[in-house]
Amino acid sequence: MNPESPDRSQEQHKELHHPPNETAPKKKGKSLPPKPLIKLVRFGWTSLWRVMMSNLAPRDRSGAYIRPTTQFRDRISSDTDNPYQPATGRYHLYVGMSCPWAHRTLVVRALKGLEDTISISTVSPSPESGGWIFDRVEEGCRSLADLYELAQPGYTGRCTVPVLWDKQTKKIVNNESAEIIVILNSELNQFAKHPDLDLYPVELREQIDCLNDKIYHAVNNGVYRCGFAQTQSAYNLACRELFATLDELDELLGQQSYLCGDRLTLADIRLFTTLFRFDIAYYGLFKCNLRRIQDYPHLSVYLRALYRLPGVASTCDLESVKRDYYGNLFPLNPGGIIPLGPDIHI
Repeated sequence: MNPESPDRSQEQHKELHHPPNETAPKKKGKSLPPKPLIKLVRFGWTSLWRVMMSNLAPRDRSGAYIRPTTQFRDRISSDTDNPYQPATGRYHLYVGMSCPWAHRTLVVRALKGLEDTISISTVSPSPESGGWIFDRVEEGCRSLADLYELAQPGYTGRCTVPVLWDKQTKKIVNNESAEIIVILNSELNQFAKHPDLDLYPVELREQIDCLNDKIYHAVNNGVYRCGFAQTQSAYNLACRELFATLDELDELLGQQSYLCGDRLTLADIRLFTTLFRFDIAYYGLFKCNLRRIQDYPHLSVYLRALYRLPGVASTCDLESVKRDYYGNLFPLNPGGIIPLGPDIHI
């Protein structure tokens, strides 16, 4: 072994008797970007967010979300002067599996047994295209916007689902979910497997309509008023109304099986499709996080009971809900990360 050089021996001697000062302050690394950069990025992102939200979710002066009205409001009816006569195989539904408004129509179609009478096609949201895209080409169209243009050349409104389509005239009969489910309930009974099931009985219509108005404002659209609010005050108002109404509904369902007593109605269908999405999407993404539906003793039982009705489970697609809400609502979830939970088996 070669002997160490004198210089190296001296260095080792110094280290042995005078070890480095381990408590000496170290140069601090920055945990955040520089303040000017943070301010610049925040200003830029907020400005872009407002532009994107103005297109995704129109607002009033207070920052509250205003849902645009639908524009196709015709009906299927046996009235002699009505162009859309009841028929089997003539009408078609375009739906998005994640959309609660489209889901209503699928539930009523299943409960009435109209699967052989009204066919369906699905669309998927495409942030890059800014709208719904067909899973396969329909009527020569690749997107829902193309279908609206085919039905009404020059159409400039919003292209939403559900769409009740007339294959004979190549026209949109109706794109208002609340009206489509009324049509499906009564106007095609001669073709339905369950014609005696009346989800909108005359004697309960006043009560159903009253419930629908309240639930639409505070719950069905209320979750969107929370998620799409563009000011803190607008969000606070919507969130308080949402949970005050859920508390009231939970108390009501502690006394009876359905919203109108012991009879299933369209009011239950309209509430169901929002409750189904609540814990998995609205609770987190839309900031509706005061309570989960799972935390309500009666609403949670009610939700499971409706899910177990014949044919309803087949209309429910939780994975599409998670994928489309978290993956496609870019202004609410810029990273597009889709959460693993909640545990849907619960």
